[in-house]
Amino acid sequence: MNFKLKNSALGLLALASSLLPLAAQAQAAAPWPTQSVRIVVPFTAGTGMDTIARAVAPKLGERLGQTVVVVNQPGASGNIGADTVAKSGDGHTLLMSANTMLIAAQIYKNVPFNPLQDFAPVSMAAYGTLMLVANPKTGLKTMKEFVAQAKSRPGSISFGSPGVGTPHHMSMELFKAQTGLFLLHVPYRGTAGYTQDLLAGELNVGFLPVHIAQNFVRDGKLTALAVGSNKRHPVSPTVATFEELGVKGVEVDLWYAFFAPSKMPAATVAKLNTEIAAIIRSPEVNSLLGRAGMDATASSVEELTSIVQKDYPRWGAVIKRNSLSVE
Repeated sequence: MNFKLKNSALGLLALASSLLPLAAQAQAAAPWPTQSVRIVVPFTAGTGMDTIARAVAPKLGERLGQTVVVVNQPGASGNIGADTVAKSGDGHTLLMSANTMLIAAQIYKNVPFNPLQDFAPVSMAAYGTLMLVANPKTGLKTMKEFVAQAKSRPGSISFGSPGVGTPHHMSMELFKAQTGLFLLHVPYRGTAGYTQDLLAGELNVGFLPVHIAQNFVRDGKLTALAVGSNKRHPVSPTVATFEELGVKGVEVDLWYAFFAPSKMPAATVAKLNTEIAAIIRSPEVNSLLGRAGMDATASSVEELTSIVQKDYPRWGAVIKRNSLSVE
């Protein structure tokens, strides 16, 4: 080979080698997102999670400069959709979930993900408050009367839920644990039948979202006993909290939040937190979620992480104590 050509070839090779690290750095520094973003909702359209995701998606797309699409993937109380996000490797898939994920991951057998290890908390999105109500046919008007009757005649009071492991069910199990009461659980397949029988008096008591329950209370179709939050709710300011009524430890607010796969870079999670929190705090989204019965609430990554780490073992203890499981 010609000496000059050989040197030229070697020079080009050296130059190419020196440019490789620079190309890698440029690729690593490429602004996120580089493609459309998916928000997986692990329940059907029209649910609280779906409402939040669809309120946030278009505004998040505007802020990120990429299309943000909402994908519903229901099944196994949210476990199927959550598993999809946990295993996602595209770096552009998010999960819109709720504290039900912490329950479903422990109450179902052979769940292929760990909600503490496989997800990176991004931001809280909203809270939903549950109210404990009684059918007027029971004659129960106060928490004191409810507890007294349940203690004097164990098993004589029935409560319903949309299904085993739902927030309505788990909230009552927590209440039972804190009071030592024995109540008869009647699980349904969904909210419609459960609510219908609660209104008809086929069930004695149960939990309902406060915005739904208050309408029935106002019309005299149900009697309010307590709200499951740490303070009274604006739509029912005359209804006391469990703690005010002497029952401690029954704070059963539903919360909704955004998560990312745990492998997502911290810088990307921080960017998402900033953008999503700003959207959640906007007057438009506050109003939209309020009309849907939710209280819009953003958070830092650290705040959401703390809530998850506290709630996971709390619901786990309730599940273990009652030997609850779903195939």
